[in-house]
Amino acid sequence: MDAVHTIAFAVYPYVVITAFVLGHSYRYATDRYGWGARSSEILDKQGLKVGITLFHWGILLTLFGHAGGMLIPQSIYDSAGIDSRTHTQVAVSVGLVIGIAAFAGMFLLLKRRFYQNRVRAVTTVNQFVTLILLFIAISSGLYNVLLGHYDVLNSVAPWIRSIVILRPDPALMTPVPFSYKLHVVSGLAILGFSPFTRLVHIWSVPLTYLIRRFIVFRSTC
Repeated sequence: MDAVHTIAFAVYPYVVITAFVLGHSYRYATDRYGWGARSSEILDKQGLKVGITLFHWGILLTLFGHAGGMLIPQSIYDSAGIDSRTHTQVAVSVGLVIGIAAFAGMFLLLKRRFYQNRVRAVTTVNQFVTLILLFIAISSGLYNVLLGHYDVLNSVAPWIRSIVILRPDPALMTPVPFSYKLHVVSGLAILGFSPFTRLVHIWSVPLTYLIRRFIVFRSTC
């Protein structure tokens, strides 16, 4: 195991977690007026509609799927009657649908940024970097679902849990194919970079709208 591998899968994740937690906390405390998605909808609403919908649903469902599939040990699924083969089949089937949606949305958003003159004119380097990182993570993830077929339940998943419990085991990632490592590294890069981008708006999801009281309008006539 070389030094680069150890840094990538034993040190780098904690650098990312630190940047994520401290960065978002600092940003929230010092930049509340700049905290938002900074939507370019006013410049091109029609070109945004389909791409942004596919992207958001794809990314959100991907996050939930990764959390449920990677953070929960297979032993718990076994106790619930779901063996590793079934778990993998479900993950691949659902991941394929979600991955295609996220990839299509990401492709449309990138195309819009590059080919819509007004949108490109207001796009910053920061935004381009964010989109490219997202594209790498999503495309490598979709590639893994379509062509990878590697047993992540006994390699990547235990490695992620080793990071969470503060006992990193980079040896688990040694035999993992490059495409999976690229997906992991690029996904972590997005998390670490997110406090400095407009991705911070994920914390402003208006969940309270689901439980707020109805507004009653009464006629004055």
